[in-house]
Amino acid sequence: MDKNTMTGLLLMAAAFLGFMWFNQPKVDPNSRTPNVETTEAQRKAMADDMLASPSDSVTEAELSMLAAAIKQYGYADSVAGEYTLKNKNVDLRSNGKTVSGTVNVDGSEPVSVASLTGDAILAVAPQTADKAVAALKQTIRDITQYQGFARYLQGDNQTIKLENEVLSLDLSTKGAMIASAELKKYDSYRGGHVVLFDGNDDSYSFILNSSDREFDTRNFYFTPVQESDSTVLMKLDLGRGTEFGLRYTLIPDSYIVRLDVVQNGMQNIIPSSVVTMDFVWNQHMKRQEEGRMFEERNSAVYYKYAGGDVKNLSEGSNDEEEINERIKWIGFKNQFFSTAFMAKTHFNRADLKSKVLNKTEADYLKDMEAVTTVDYNPANPEPTSFNILIGPNLYPMLDDIDDKLYPGDDMHLTRLIPLGWTLFRWINTWIIIPVFDILGSWFSNYGIIILILTIFIKLILFPFTYKSYISQAKMRLLNPEIKAINDKYPGQENAMVRQQKTMELYTRAGANPMAGCLPMLLQMPVLIAMFTFFPSCIELRGESFLWVKDLSAPDAIISWTGNIPLVTEYFGNHVSLFCLLMTVTNILYTKLTMANQPSSSAMPGMKWMMYLMPLMFLVFFNNYAAGLSYYYFLSLLITIIQTYAFRHFVNEDKMRAKMAEAAKKPRKKSGFMARLEEAQRQQQAMLREQQKQKGKKR
Repeated sequence: MDKNTMTGLLLMAAAFLGFMWFNQPKVDPNSRTPNVETTEAQRKAMADDMLASPSDSVTEAELSMLAAAIKQYGYADSVAGEYTLKNKNVDLRSNGKTVSGTVNVDGSEPVSVASLTGDAILAVAPQTADKAVAALKQTIRDITQYQGFARYLQGDNQTIKLENEVLSLDLSTKGAMIASAELKKYDSYRGGHVVLFDGNDDSYSFILNSSDREFDTRNFYFTPVQESDSTVLMKLDLGRGTEFGLRYTLIPDSYIVRLDVVQNGMQNIIPSSVVTMDFVWNQHMKRQEEGRMFEERNSAVYYKYAGGDVKNLSEGSNDEEEINERIKWIGFKNQFFSTAFMAKTHFNRADLKSKVLNKTEADYLKDMEAVTTVDYNPANPEPTSFNILIGPNLYPMLDDIDDKLYPGDDMHLTRLIPLGWTLFRWINTWIIIPVFDILGSWFSNYGIIILILTIFIKLILFPFTYKSYISQAKMRLLNPEIKAINDKYPGQENAMVRQQKTMELYTRAGANPMAGCLPMLLQMPVLIAMFTFFPSCIELRGESFLWVKDLSAPDAIISWTGNIPLVTEYFGNHVSLFCLLMTVTNILYTKLTMANQPSSSAMPGMKWMMYLMPLMFLVFFNNYAAGLSYYYFLSLLITIIQTYAFRHFVNEDKMRAKMAEAAKKPRKKSGFMARLEEAQRQQQAMLREQQKQKGKKR
């Protein structure tokens, strides 16, 4: 190390020590300097007292700034010629030049502003002085940051009730948001009415940003103004004719709340360059059904593109989506209930998130979030408004909202109800739901309604069922002749001949092996449509029938606690009786069907697979709604009855005679049979050519 380096380091050390000495705290020798001759305990107590003492007092410059701010943003008292600013922490008065009043400190008497300046602060208990100075300086920072909004940063949180025939809401003055929503016509499995959210479960706010400030409605305490029995205005009076508020109007006998953002003179605070307002919405989704697994599978964030389709985030896993297009509405959907914000114009864009909660949070399902923006103009008295849906996923009600609130602009709110892909949804919306609603107006017992609906569906499908049975009967009658062909042309080398002779037999007898499959395929869309309809049918929720307490939930007759690997995950921790009855009926139907098959005895592997399917359905449907298992049980039972009725009324001897008579007549081949035979001839020609080529090589 050379001489210059050493000199530089010494100078730096000297400068650092001098800076530390010059900036050491100045202590009053009369009150806070510890006596050298004191004991160790006394020195420790004095040190603790020094640490507890305020680091500084309120300066004259800060008081001058506070006086000007109170004059600009406080309330004017024309009688006293003063301006006041009062919140939970301070009660201040100012004439524009000086400040008086008090600062509130928890557990102590209010402290006067004058006692927090200069040497006067030494007369105040150190801890009290610290808190009072901190509160006063925080007030200065709040006024600088929030201007006229600052007076509403502190207050008492109150709730104001809005109520109609079906919905009860609590509005919170903190944040001017809906703090609680109770649905009067629906009961919770916990007891009492369904409460979609309360406490801190749901929160939303509007945020205005300027170049150096952010105003978030969630931070302020609003003043409620009851404008009518159904309308409450949550208001912030910012002084000098500037106002900002959120007006809530609960529509009578409806699950719709209208929310209008209202303002006056906001251009005095928000510059005209601000053209958007942020909207942030979070919900800790409350569990509403006793069966958690299925409810969780049917809960998601939904949204509709402006002029486009309805989409949703994943129901079964964590998901997020960044959308850079206009959106008409955003909804947080539960299995049977939803909350949705529908913009008067549109949301400009959105960041949406959904997180599946751990099952240890027994009363909650998911965390959902939406961050978006809407158009804003500080000079517009009503810059934006919304219709908020807080209610059940009831198809007629959602469809009615579209017709009444948005004529000519289909909001597709019914898409909150998952009714399957386009074909299955069409069957549900045009056939199943209208018939179900009509039956619901005639009968009060939904077990009877499902029975009648099942009979109605079976009557519609009767021609297909009958056609399928006749086709199977023809194939069964031809079974001896098919066996004779198989015996006459055995082996793989005769496969093409055997198939050709079989097709010729079908053609002569007027039988079609595909005729039995086609009617079954035509019935499948109805069966799948019902599979999507019942789990989403809120009308079944809480409805009892026979031993079932709730047709929208599993009808457990045996339950157990604890987690059995794989069993609990897929089967659940119970056995549903209607699902068990459906399985037994399905096995009987399978046995009946296999007996009608022409070659069932030759396919033991196929038999085993056919009997395995009902057991798989038992595992799959055990956690589904009892109403769905009840429907499939009735459907299978009616099909079995139909099959025995067909056997009784269809004379197979006459059918055999007709087939024999038809075989004698020249018969034009169907397009399908002609194409099949042509394909067989081509395949035979290819085989002969291959055999010829092999012979030449030898």
